[in-house]
Amino acid sequence: MKIIVTDGYVENPGDLSWAPLEALGEVTVYDRTSYEESPLIAERIGDAEIVVMNKTPISKTTLEKCPNVKMIAVLATGFNVVDLAAARERGIPVCNVPNYGGYSVSQFTIALMLEACLHIGHHDRTVHEGKWQNSPDWCYWDYPLIELAGKTFGLLGCGRIGIHTAEAAKGLGMHVIAYNRSQPQAAKDLGVEFVDLDGLFARSDVLALQMPLADFNVGIINKENIAKMKDGVIILNNSRGQMVVEQDLADALNSGKVAFAGLDVVSTEPIRADNPLLTAKNCIITPHMSWGSQGSRQRIMDCTVNNIRAFLNGTPENVVNP
Repeated sequence: MKIIVTDGYVENPGDLSWAPLEALGEVTVYDRTSYEESPLIAERIGDAEIVVMNKTPISKTTLEKCPNVKMIAVLATGFNVVDLAAARERGIPVCNVPNYGGYSVSQFTIALMLEACLHIGHHDRTVHEGKWQNSPDWCYWDYPLIELAGKTFGLLGCGRIGIHTAEAAKGLGMHVIAYNRSQPQAAKDLGVEFVDLDGLFARSDVLALQMPLADFNVGIINKENIAKMKDGVIILNNSRGQMVVEQDLADALNSGKVAFAGLDVVSTEPIRADNPLLTAKNCIITPHMSWGSQGSRQRIMDCTVNNIRAFLNGTPENVVNP
């Protein structure tokens, strides 16, 4: 069985092992292939039967050029870069990793929120630049410091990751509200209050986006919905950048309507030099790293190997295009 990994570097920059995958077949690993449609993708897949990919797009055109493909394994939860219908037409199961980074991603969400409230990175820089040693006072702070206890944490999405985030926010003394198409019992047991979208926008002091990308939420953070929010709201996004109309958020940051944004994702990745959020006030942007702890990536590796093993045994698991 020939197995090709189209873009393995981000999953495994050297601190994991491909050996469990290599035990299942003849493996070729490319660090990077292409993040846009390219003839190189089909060229590299060639006559491989199993394609392991993360963000390299697998299109109908590519599949037509690679008739040997029998399975596609996604090194992630999101699978929007694969043409699911084209794969289904050819009887190719697409298998993802549904749960690997719940704790890491929720931890990162809380870190973004705490940075917005305390500006720890900024104050560390000022100390190293000499401001404290030259201060007339024994302490100082350059931004208002926000205590979170008693404030309302809003979740747009309350699946596995959202539940972990809700638990952490509750630990900080916050009241948690959420909009989600279902209402998981685990969230209710934590005391999460489920509300409609307008209620979520109107009541949140902190709004965190933790929902997979879907037709209804593309561009959901736009000027109309920002207008429904509290003045001084904090917006966090380490879900999908396409959920935000970036110029609208930049405008709201620059006007002060949104006090702070903490973003780990943007609409086009890597970020473009002309992204308006790069020059917006009070906006932290990190490079889509909240999922990237070694523990999370090891779980991706383990689940992917199990997905391929299950396919080879005739019982595919985690199939997203049945």
